[in-house]
Amino acid sequence: MSNTAATSNTAGIQWPDNTLGYVAIVAAIITGVLHLLAVTRAIQFSQTLAILFALNGLGFLGGIGIYLTRYWRRSLFLVAAAYAIITILALFAFQGWSIEAFYMGGSLNPIAVISKAAEAVLAVSALVLYSRSGA
Repeated sequence: MSNTAATSNTAGIQWPDNTLGYVAIVAAIITGVLHLLAVTRAIQFSQTLAILFALNGLGFLGGIGIYLTRYWRRSLFLVAAAYAIITILALFAFQGWSIEAFYMGGSLNPIAVISKAAEAVLAVSALVLYSRSGA
């Protein structure tokens, strides 16, 4: 397929044909799992926030599922990048527009730091994959 970054159809799965595709997958797995783990902490503060964390985590993991199928299209790289960037911005929208957004109870929140770093890697990877995949 000329508009995807996946090849080698094995049981319906199309694996990425380059390392950057795997980097994007790992970044999406990291942030997806961390968001699902954060649900247990978020539920203590707000049921709505917990639901948003769950949906966000499932969104990242679901995106991987689509990426590995024949349904993936070049334009979805832009959707993946936008999704990751919006999720990064959402942290600041909820926690404030400063470095303090990465702190919880006076301590650095490793889940926030790692998930936002993974989302940044995913966004950059998706944009590079989009540019490399051609029209």
